[in-house]
Amino acid sequence: MNNPTQIIALGESAILVRFAKKLNEQANKKAIEFAAILKRQNHAEIKEITASLVSVMVKYDNQKISFFNLSGLIRLALCQPQEKEKNIYKIHKVKMSFDGKDLAGVADSLSLNIEQFIAAHNKKPLRVLATGFAPGFIYCGMHKKQLFIDRRQKLHKQVPKGTVIFAAGQTAITSSPIPTGWHIIGHTDFSNFDLNKNPPTLINAGDKIEFMSIKK
Repeated sequence: MNNPTQIIALGESAILVRFAKKLNEQANKKAIEFAAILKRQNHAEIKEITASLVSVMVKYDNQKISFFNLSGLIRLALCQPQEKEKNIYKIHKVKMSFDGKDLAGVADSLSLNIEQFIAAHNKKPLRVLATGFAPGFIYCGMHKKQLFIDRRQKLHKQVPKGTVIFAAGQTAITSSPIPTGWHIIGHTDFSNFDLNKNPPTLINAGDKIEFMSIKK
């Protein structure tokens, strides 16, 4: 059964449009496409539109539009037909070394050897579900259920930028040092955050990433 879309007030100048309470691919695609539709409509009263895994946050100027009127605009936008994936989404090839400290444990918990895990992980490009959490951070998914593994019970206090981490049916790439409860499976020289560039990030939600294994 589909979850109803919720329109929720966040303080006096933001609205959360939530498509599901838990991550699933359909809700994620709806969030990405709805954010794109709202951006194309280019409402002057809206200051910022940010898509996350299953929701979209809309910041607005409450001196120019009320919550009630903006909710109406959002409901109209929700009625717009969802478009099929087009050329607006790019495919990025990301070279990575599968040398993470948790790699062997991850493969073993999935009843795979390391070579089998790498082959399954890289079998097809992964869709970018969202970016954020930390600057340039990338969530990719969803893996098949055979590759689902829970997050770690013990936190990694900090991992460096370029760390490739894995959990909950997803692979993620860090672009800054962060703590994480995900499993470290490798690293990459690719970075999705550069303050000297405009925009500072290269990859957008809806893009796809093709992971390519390299040995150093």
